[in-house]
Amino acid sequence: MTPGNNGASTPEDDDPFGYLYADGQANGAQPPSGGYGYPNSVNRVRPVGTRQYGQPGAAPQAPPQQGVYGQPSAHYAAPETLPGGATTAQSHQPAYGGGRGGGRGRGPNTKGLLIGAIAVVAAVVIGIGVVMIGGEDDDKGGDQADSTPTQAQNSTEPSPSGSENAKDEVELPTIDAKALRLDGGAALASDVKGAQSDGGIYVANLNQPGATVTWTVNGIPKDGAYTVFVRYSTTDDPQSMTLTVNGKPFGSKLNMDNWARAKDGDFSKGWTKTFAWPTLNKGTNTISVSCADGDKCNVLLDQLWLKEGQVKD
Repeated sequence: MTPGNNGASTPEDDDPFGYLYADGQANGAQPPSGGYGYPNSVNRVRPVGTRQYGQPGAAPQAPPQQGVYGQPSAHYAAPETLPGGATTAQSHQPAYGGGRGGGRGRGPNTKGLLIGAIAVVAAVVIGIGVVMIGGEDDDKGGDQADSTPTQAQNSTEPSPSGSENAKDEVELPTIDAKALRLDGGAALASDVKGAQSDGGIYVANLNQPGATVTWTVNGIPKDGAYTVFVRYSTTDDPQSMTLTVNGKPFGSKLNMDNWARAKDGDFSKGWTKTFAWPTLNKGTNTISVSCADGDKCNVLLDQLWLKEGQVKD
């Protein structure tokens, strides 16, 4: 081993590209056999500086040279630098390619965005105004509904029947005890207080078979249903008498219960009323209350009156 010689190792062992240098070539460095793995590579490797240009044969393609950043490339000249080249204005294109249709060089459409924002605010303001106006109308409608019943509410409330309306147009007659025709032992009296007929007169002695009071009533405006009311007094258990209309018994019996709950024969506190719904003819009709066989007739009677239709009061 001599100085400068490190043994069996050769420069190409240390540097695979030693064959490219003069000292490597002096020491016998050889290029590697075979291609380098690049397309169209061949085994014609020559040391630097030995290639003779202008000789026959295919010239190798020089790799593109990358220029230093900021320095003009030696292999490129702008058209405007060439003789006769047109002078062009250098334009700076923004990185953002906004605008309609992807047009380059246009910034964001801030005007359109501003108009859209104003439209949204206007719509919100209008909506709030409509809601406030509608709320005021609803409040007014509620006040009117409270002060004036609706048609539906009126339909659920009792309304006067057609007969009562007719009653207001045509006043039907009323009769006191002293104007009744008395038969079968019935007689007038005025000892018991509470009778509403003229002079406090009532009919007594009805508690015997055959005792009858008859009312001949004129001025019935039309055929139809009517209500006949009978005012009386009793202090006993429920009483019942026979009601006759135009010569025919009406219904089963006229209910004359002790509705006032009078006791101890105190007729002055037993005054009350009962009613029936007979059918009357236009013009004149006869109505009788009598004590027939099987009836309970311990009552005092002072008035009779009519109302058109089937009513209870």
